[in-house]
Amino acid sequence: MLIKEKVTQAKTLLEEFNIDCWIIFTRESALNGDPILPYFLPGDVTWQTAILLFKSGRDVVIIGEYDKKSVEDTGAYNEIIGYVQSIKDDLQKVLKEEKPGSIAVNFSEDSEICDGITHGLFLKLQKYLEEIGMKDAIISAETLTSALRERKSPIEIELIKNAIKETEKIYSEVRDFIRPGITEKEIASFMKKKAHDRGFGFAWDERICPSVFTGPETAEAHYGPTDRKVERGHILNMDFGLKINGYCSDLQRTFYILNEGETEIPEDVRKGFDTIVTVIEECKNAMKPGVKGVEIDQIARKILKDNGYEEFPHALGHGVGRFAHDGTALLGPAWEKYGKRPFKKLEPGAVFTIEPRLKVEGKGTVTIEEMVVVTENGADWLSHPQKKIWLIS
Repeated sequence: MLIKEKVTQAKTLLEEFNIDCWIIFTRESALNGDPILPYFLPGDVTWQTAILLFKSGRDVVIIGEYDKKSVEDTGAYNEIIGYVQSIKDDLQKVLKEEKPGSIAVNFSEDSEICDGITHGLFLKLQKYLEEIGMKDAIISAETLTSALRERKSPIEIELIKNAIKETEKIYSEVRDFIRPGITEKEIASFMKKKAHDRGFGFAWDERICPSVFTGPETAEAHYGPTDRKVERGHILNMDFGLKINGYCSDLQRTFYILNEGETEIPEDVRKGFDTIVTVIEECKNAMKPGVKGVEIDQIARKILKDNGYEEFPHALGHGVGRFAHDGTALLGPAWEKYGKRPFKKLEPGAVFTIEPRLKVEGKGTVTIEEMVVVTENGADWLSHPQKKIWLIS
């Protein structure tokens, strides 16, 4: 059903962006497949495969004979052509019938999500098109790929909500497991076992999912759990996400380990945590269609600066979908490495994280990561926001 939904959506996008044809061209996809393929195919392919979607409403899949039946079973396509010796003749024949003036192909300078065709396969496609006088029709499919991934359907939103729900359950369970003297690795193993026992996958490399950081002077992000022990008076934070039925969650939570005799969190930790909560709420409230991601990121940095904290060294938030980092739009600063992504306008149906962070001297890093979906008029929570620091006694 989801493939049917996305094929229909893709055709409406061609009309919206006035693009005549979209070619998704791949081969041996288990080795090096286009990230867009799960939206259009039920599994991996072996031989060269072309999915052709036309503004006219026509759709054609040209695929190796042995892979043909599984695509037929989706019921998503009107024309499925199986071949044995070469894809070339059928591909050129269909294109000559349609005569598209613009042909979108999955390449991009700024977005890895939209850069799915390999260089060698691009050259091969370019050669096929040159032979029929259509080489100059090639354009980037970035606008199509971005919109297809970012504008989540109701089915996709429900799948993401389910991944979030299960992630929040494991976070709730690990709260009762954490105690002084336990190691980061032991915490991570507890959470991984919960996920494995329930048949869930991980939203990113299991080696660093979950990431667990206790106390000051840690790697802070993108690093695996260590033998470092949880200590009283330290902040503990985690980054964890699940992948369930093809869709991901991505949430961070912060804990404080009370000192002996301590009944409340220290003022510096309280201020840091409350500041992060304020950043997330203000940024969520400012999100709506048409606003640029860079504008939301600026709100976060101003609040931190006004409260005496340094800026965090990364984007405020990213898209989430089939991958933990998914989509082109970014809630990020105008840094060269992000290219045009922070300047994309937010669209209804797009799912984002909001994940600011700050350091509390001598105690650790305070960070929360929530997930929201952009609506027609603003943004709604998908996760249940952490409003109070989780205390471990």
